[in-house]
Parts: sequence; C-alpha cells; structure tokens
Amino acid sequence: MHESGPNYGKWVAGNRSKWITLLVWIVLALVLNLTLPAVGERENNNAENLADDKASVQAERLAAQEFPNNTGVPALIVWHREGGLQDEDLTNLQQLTEELTSEPVANQSQVVPLHELPPPALDAQLSEDRSTIILPVFFDEAADAAALEEGIKQLEVKAEELYGESPFEADINGDELSARVTGPVGISIDATGLFEDADVSLLIATVLIVLILLLLIYRSPILAIIPLIGVGFAYLVISPLLGMLADQGIITVDSQSVSIMLVLLFGAGTDYCLFIISRFRQLLWQESDKKKALFRAIMNSSGAIAMSGLTVVISLFSLLIAEYGAYQRFAVPFSLSILIMLIASLTLIPALLAIFGRVSFYPFVPRTPELAADHAKKKGKPAPAPRKQKESKIGNIVTTRPWTVIISAVVLLSVFAAFAPQVKYTYDLLSSFPEDVPSREGFKIIGEQFSEGELAPVKIMVDTKGEAVDLPDRLAELDYVNVVSEPQQGAENSQIAGYDVELTINPYSMEAMQHIPDLRAEAEASLAAAGISNPENNVWISGQTAMQYDSEVTSNRDSDVIIPVVIGLISLLLLFYLRSIVATIYLMATVILSYFSALGLGWIIIHYGLGADAIQGAIPLYAFVFLIALGQDYNIFMVSSIWQKRKQMPLKQAIKEGVGETSSVITSAGLILAGTFAVLTTLPIQVLVQFGIITAIGVMLDTFIVRPLIVPSITTVLGKWAFWPGKLTREEESQNAVKQKQM
Repeated sequence: MHESGPNYGKWVAGNRSKWITLLVWIVLALVLNLTLPAVGERENNNAENLADDKASVQAERLAAQEFPNNTGVPALIVWHREGGLQDEDLTNLQQLTEELTSEPVANQSQVVPLHELPPPALDAQLSEDRSTIILPVFFDEAADAAALEEGIKQLEVKAEELYGESPFEADINGDELSARVTGPVGISIDATGLFEDADVSLLIATVLIVLILLLLIYRSPILAIIPLIGVGFAYLVISPLLGMLADQGIITVDSQSVSIMLVLLFGAGTDYCLFIISRFRQLLWQESDKKKALFRAIMNSSGAIAMSGLTVVISLFSLLIAEYGAYQRFAVPFSLSILIMLIASLTLIPALLAIFGRVSFYPFVPRTPELAADHAKKKGKPAPAPRKQKESKIGNIVTTRPWTVIISAVVLLSVFAAFAPQVKYTYDLLSSFPEDVPSREGFKIIGEQFSEGELAPVKIMVDTKGEAVDLPDRLAELDYVNVVSEPQQGAENSQIAGYDVELTINPYSMEAMQHIPDLRAEAEASLAAAGISNPENNVWISGQTAMQYDSEVTSNRDSDVIIPVVIGLISLLLLFYLRSIVATIYLMATVILSYFSALGLGWIIIHYGLGADAIQGAIPLYAFVFLIALGQDYNIFMVSSIWQKRKQMPLKQAIKEGVGETSSVITSAGLILAGTFAVLTTLPIQVLVQFGIITAIGVMLDTFIVRPLIVPSITTVLGKWAFWPGKLTREEESQNAVKQKQM
C-alpha cells in the first residue's frame, strides 16, 4: 500500500501524466459521443415489467387469441359540463364523431359512431345527472406514446374548430364544457410527458444545488467547479456507453432510470471527489510541496474511495437478478454510472487538482506556516498566527460518553423505525400523477359520474370443457362486482368462455388487486362444481388489475431475494476490507436500522404531512439498495481513518481524531447527496417525490446520527474487540503483554 500510493499518484497526477489523464478523458468523451447514440435517444418507456410466464401475461396472450380486439387501444374522452350537457354540446359531439369516422386522426383505428345513434340511445350514454358522456376513440396498438399524442392533438384541433374554443383547456369544475383524455391512451401520454419534462428540469436543478452547496461549504469557485467537471466528463462517457448497450438490445433504459441515474451521479460522484479533495486540503496545511501532498492524499484516500464505490456498484448491480422489469432496468445504468464516476474520481479529479494546485481553494488557500508567512511578507502584511488544530467536540463526546450516545441515538432511530410496518403501498400508476393531469382528472369524473371499474374491466376466461358453469351468478353475488358481461365464446376454442367484470371500486387500487385471488377462487369453484378436473389449470384472468397484482407478487419476491443478497455482498466487502467480523456486523446493523428509520420518518412526512394514502410499492427496495450501499460509503471512509490512526496511537485518541478528521467532509458530502435526492421532490411525479424524500432522509440520518455518533461510540465501547479477529487486535494484545512484563 505504501509503495503503490505514490506510484499511482504519479501515473495520474504527475508533471506530464496530469495532462495525459485530462487528454484521455477529453478524447474518450469526444469519440464516444461522436460515434455512439446518447442514452436519451434510446429510451423505451413502454417496456414490459412482467415476464412471459406470469399469469396475467399468459392471460393477455390468451385473450388476444380467443377474444381478439380489432378496435385497438382506447382513449376515453370524458366530456363534462357542470349543471348538465346542452343539446348543442351533444350535436357538436356527434359531428365530431362523424368527422373522425370520415377523416380519422393519426393512428386512429376506430371511433364509437355517436352520430348514428338515435336520441334515446344517445341519452342512454349520459350520466344520471346528464353532466357527462364518454367518447371512446381507438388507436393502433402498435403506436407508441409519441404517435398517440400526435393523434390526440389532431383530435383536439378538430374539437376546437367545432366548439369555437378548446374544451380540453377548460376548467372541469367550471360552467363551460370540458374534455379530458383518460384510459390507456391518456395514461400512456401523460406518463411519458411527465418523465420527459422531468429530465431537463432535474438536470438543471441538480447542477444548481450541487454548485450552491459546494460554494457555501468550501467558499471557493474553482473547487466548486472541479467535482462538476468530473461528473460532467463521467456522464459524457456513460451516456454513449448506455446508448450503445440499449441500441444493441443488451439493456433497456427508460426515462425514470435515466432521471434517477443523473441524481445518483451528481450526488455520489461529488461525494467521491470531496473525499480526495478534503484529504488534499488537510495535507496542504502541513506540506509545502503540493505534489507530495497530493500523492499522499491519493495514497490515503484511494482505498476507501474505491471500496466505497465498489459497495455501491455491486449493490446496484444485484438488481439484475430481479424479475420485475423496472428493477432490472436500473441495474446496469446505475452500477455502470457509479463505476465510471469512481474511475473519474480516482484519475481525472487528481489530475485537475494537480493542474490547479493550491489555487483550487482560492481565496481561502491552505498553506503551511512558512508559506503563509512568505505570502504575507510579499503583501507587506504581518505573518498570520499559527493555525490551531480544532479539537473535535463530537470526538470527545463519543469517546467519553459512548453508552449515553448509543442509547439516545438508537432510541430515536427506533421510534422512527416503529412507523415502518405501518407503511401502505400502491401500484396505481394514476395515483403517482399530479391531480391536475388530464388522465387523472378524467378518471376522477368517470368515478363520480359512472363507475371507476368501467375504466379497466377485469377479464375472466375459463375452459368449460363443454359443461354449463354458474360463474356469472357467482360473480354477480360479490359485493365488489358491479357488472358481469354476457359470456363470450372463444374464437379458436369455442369451449373457452370470457366474461368482462366491472368492479365497483378503483381497478388500479390495492383493494381491487387483492380481489384477484378471490376472483380466481370463484372461477375455479365454478369449474369444480361443473365436474371439471384440475380447475386451477383452466382459469385465466387478464386486465390492468390482474397485471398489477402480479407486479406486487413479483416485487415482493424480488425484495425477498435482493435484500439478503445486498446485505451479504456488502458484508463480504466490508469483511475483506476491514478484516473484522465484529466491525462488519455493527456497521451493517447501524445502516439497516437507519434504513427502517428513514422509511418510518418518510411515511410520517408523506402520509401525515403530505396526505398521501400510500407510497409506490417499488420505493422500499429502491431506497434499501441505495441507502445500504451509500450509507456504508461514509462508514468506510471514517472507519478506515480510525483504523489507520490506530496503528500510531491509542484507540480512543484514534477515534477522536478520526471523527474530527472526517466529520467536515462527510457532513459536506451528506448534505450534497441528500440535496440531490431532495431535488426529486420538486418533480410532478409522486413516485420520484416519495423516493426523494425517503432517500434524502436516510442520507441525513446516516450523516448526522449513524456515522458521527453511533458507529464511533460502538467502536469505543468494544475497544480492541472492534477489530476482531483482525491484525490490530493481535498487535494490541502483544503490546499489552509487553507492557505487563515491563510492569
């Protein structure tokens, strides 16, 4: 280690190598961006989350085969006027359907011909208070969100020409006629639009928050820019690499993963830069030769930085074993971005520090007493007083009153963690939209004026084997079923009967999802009563509710598998790096407690503060992987400092100095990382808002409670056993034995 450090520093930050390192990154960024597509150009926001062997996916395939829907994907256009629709409204609407029939908009496959309906039939389509009517317009199933949006825009133009003003821009609670697009088409358009709008605003906000925090913390414009240069070059390399992988079909990327990847890159990437910058600044107060100071900083911090980065890379890469598509799509973009950023922080950042030298910290340049005196003399000023090393107050507290600190901090975190089991989850995509998004507004009106279940019926298919079944009667008796359609006969297998079941509740809700097993049980019981053997193999349930139920089951399976894997992998890395079973156990235990505390405190804020009934079901696993991996970054950096100092001084003094030495940089890094995740709360997408809140809270708990208080206090209490069975324990035992002999 002592030999490789200086040599490694010369390779990346020597007199010539610093320029070579910078040139390599510039050339690499230029070549990759000129020859490969950017990741944003290869996003696929329509990728499936469920594998082909899932029950709902198989049911969808059977439904397409036996009950083909040649009409296409529906856009449900909700027309509404408070106080009741006027005759002129309906006349214009009939004229609109006539125009859509004769001159379809882009990608339109069919429209319900309201203009052909006689007045009584048209009246039957109205809500009970005559304020609302739904116009289904069908679009090509192969059309993506952009193509669907083009068709809807053309439809809106036609409507504006007929009505004289756009009903799609009218207030749904006003007296004027309003129109909103919901259903599968409306939801798809809104989901894509929200994420597309988020990318640019997220990037700008993240850069600004990092820049502002760096300026406030370090008060140096050059130092504030250096980490951003590192992150910028890393992104210029990452984007085309991911674009190439997506272009080759090796991975799939979507807007959500790219958005969170940007936040992770700026937050964690800046942290790694600060770890080496901080050590460089500390050494410049003691070392007059900036090269020696930089090489020592590289030697002292590179191991901890590399280990910190590897814990994050491996943890995020473990998402690849997930079955749920959204989790799996995160694995490569996240882990690759951290890996490239790790390389940049260990090569490009040292090169930039070598180029700028002490000027990096202007106007508060760190100098040795001799250099400070010479600098003052040149300016005709008296030599400044020698810089005093501040004693760490926290270091004193954790070494003198460790049990008080441990008990107080653990009780506080446990109180927050007690709320974690109360968290309620949802897989409802609509609930993650802002309330004023058209598809959500339209869905709300449908629920108020008709039935929420009308938006997404559940399709139950059974193979009757030619027997008479009483399934419709059984379904109609269920209190959560509103309407059961007449049986439909399979196109290829006439013995397969299909029923469209309209629920009385929101088909996207958790309550509706939990009824899928009940519906399956009713269908199997009906087949069994008809004398059909193996009824479980002759029932299929498709529809959005069934798919969300499978999403929940798959997500729970992934959590059960990935969480132990992440804990195991990080534990092995800690054990390899620290050579201590005891330290590995309490470091893992503290970040796990911190995670549950963040989840509980996040629920308090999201549920009781913001009024949300539930959080998105994917958030706990995302938050766990991020917080467990990122939480260990700070532990590794601080503990490695204690471990190094313990070789030259008593343990309590090593803890005191280690905490003091790393407190400022870890606090700075934690604030920046929490700040970048908090940027997600400014977006209009609830899943990102909730993820940002919980992750930012977790980072802050790690930064201000776990790392500075609990971990060093436990280390103080355990004493030499904190290193067991590592080398330091044996050294201490030998030293104690020698002292006893001398006595």
